[in-house]
Amino acid sequence: MRKPFRIAVVGAGPRGTSFLDRLANALAADTVSDAGTDTTEIAPLEIVIFEPFEPGPGHVWRTDQSRNFLMNTPAVYPTASPDYSFDQWRQEHAAERPDIAALGRGSYPPRALYGEYLSEVAHRACEKLRAHPRVQSLTHRRAEVTSMRASGELYVLEYRDASSAEPQPNNATLADAVVLSVGHVPAKLNPRQQVAGEQAAQLGLMYIPPNVPPDVDWDAIPAGETVLVRGLGLNFFDAVTELTTGRGGRFVAPNAAVEDDDAARPERGPLRYVPSGLEPRVWAASRRGAPYRAKAAVDAFVPPSVSLRFVTEESIRAIADAGVPGEPAGKLSFGAHVWPLVHRDVLRTYYRVLAEQRPELFGGSEGAASFVVRLEELLGAQRVHGQKVWLTSVRRHVEQCAPGAGWLDVPRLGHPFGEWGFESDDEYQAAVIAYLDEDAESAERGEADPLKMAIGAMHAARMLVKKLVAEGVFDDVTYQDDILRSFEPLVEGLASGPPVQRIRELAALARAGVVHFIGPEPTFTLDEERGIFSAESPWVDVAPVESKVMLEAMMPANRVAKTDSTLLRQLQDDDLAQPRPMLTEDGEFAPGAGFHVTERPHRLIGRYGDVHEGVFVLGLQLASVQWGTAIAAEAGGDPDGNARTLGDASAAAEAILEQAK
Repeated sequence: MRKPFRIAVVGAGPRGTSFLDRLANALAADTVSDAGTDTTEIAPLEIVIFEPFEPGPGHVWRTDQSRNFLMNTPAVYPTASPDYSFDQWRQEHAAERPDIAALGRGSYPPRALYGEYLSEVAHRACEKLRAHPRVQSLTHRRAEVTSMRASGELYVLEYRDASSAEPQPNNATLADAVVLSVGHVPAKLNPRQQVAGEQAAQLGLMYIPPNVPPDVDWDAIPAGETVLVRGLGLNFFDAVTELTTGRGGRFVAPNAAVEDDDAARPERGPLRYVPSGLEPRVWAASRRGAPYRAKAAVDAFVPPSVSLRFVTEESIRAIADAGVPGEPAGKLSFGAHVWPLVHRDVLRTYYRVLAEQRPELFGGSEGAASFVVRLEELLGAQRVHGQKVWLTSVRRHVEQCAPGAGWLDVPRLGHPFGEWGFESDDEYQAAVIAYLDEDAESAERGEADPLKMAIGAMHAARMLVKKLVAEGVFDDVTYQDDILRSFEPLVEGLASGPPVQRIRELAALARAGVVHFIGPEPTFTLDEERGIFSAESPWVDVAPVESKVMLEAMMPANRVAKTDSTLLRQLQDDDLAQPRPMLTEDGEFAPGAGFHVTERPHRLIGRYGDVHEGVFVLGLQLASVQWGTAIAAEAGGDPDGNARTLGDASAAAEAILEQAK
């Protein structure tokens, strides 16, 4: 028998768990194909999992976190295994658990519950691996890998036991193959955050930097204290929930009596907040000036009624195959060639649904049908280029045939209060509350709402763009400038928001005076002389808001060049890894967000172009070659598309088994 082949899995959160699941599957398939082979010619496998937390949930999805932290996808969507989705797990356990039975396909479960599912996927995978005749051992070490170095064809991994609070010397082990699936890791603060933290510490202020929400000590924020919050994205909703209902507050129907402890909150419609008295006063702001929009209340990640006519894989590949002057062969500019197609489908979806739901705006049913036919003609007759020309013709068609319908200014959706000043704080608060109420009503209408379905079309286009990014269809410049800096902020704010219940709750908190909004394009400062944080907006005529507490409502930056992970830093310092060089518009190279890797199965490339044949990267550190690496795989999805994380895990597993032969 050959000497054992050791596989080190560094990080066993969702991505590492998917690898273990796909490794078990690939081994089972390999056993069938190797039937009759002399077993002495096949190397036995030793598998070592390095995960400081429980395999499956890992750090971010750990099962002991607050149940106030919700997933950002409906229960029907995510999976860590193509054979066993979260929704299947939900249905299996519904009879024995009331909290699971209360969930539907379209529910947004607590993240801790998804962690339980991940734990079961990891357990099943490990049991299958242990039972396989080729697996000599499988060990989980509650340890953090601190360094990895090449030693001939092997890799030396040093690790530190995570179960002890006392400092320890590093232990070491050898591995033939390494899977880097470390997920979210600490990041260095940017200069602005670094200075704020240092000055706050000197002045006795409280500064909470970007963090994974379960890692924040929410109890440390005093009741009644004003808290400045920078960011109105998903971490903001986690923070607000933990500081309100997490402290005993509750939401009830608007007409429920305050003293009625049994008052139930309605499933839909406005809410009223009954405070506990332990809440701080939250003042929040972001560049957009408004929170992310709610997801439509549908039992799917992309609304089932949404279809794309213009931005399709076939249409984009046809443009690439035809060749684009000034672009490398097979490469496209997102802004010039793909966004006009996305824009068409968004407008087409909006006005089709509007005509179905509000035919009176188009002069009745016949007028609505005629309007849609002509709209399709105008959108379909225009070339990809000349976007402003076809936009003008479509807008003219809307204004002439349905002036009451109004024009959907798609880019403006990302800045609902753009270029509009407010003369008082009361005026701005009222505007944001009205915006939240309208957004919640829009979301609750589901597939009957034109705007939510238009956003659904943009979201569907995003999923296609994700696939094309991973396949290298776009050049570096357009990926960084058009997609990451322009399209991503737009589609994130519109399509990546919370479930509608969080928007209803936020509106109630704003009406109760627990949450206030500062305004768009805010400026946050720290007055060292007075020892105080302050924030203000140029679009709201009110004195700056002052506080001794400031919270950055965002995750640590996912950039390997800015990592504070001991392991990822060491890999770069020792030239075993580097950020992927990304070509800029000036013809120079700048470090990308993720590691430099080969095409799938994504082997690590060192600083001098040397490929580490036995080191495979999965998940967030692929951000230079994949877009949206934090999004889970879609149950039943294409492993080359919406379930790419599973395809990546399968490719790594198959490559490692081939290497072991």
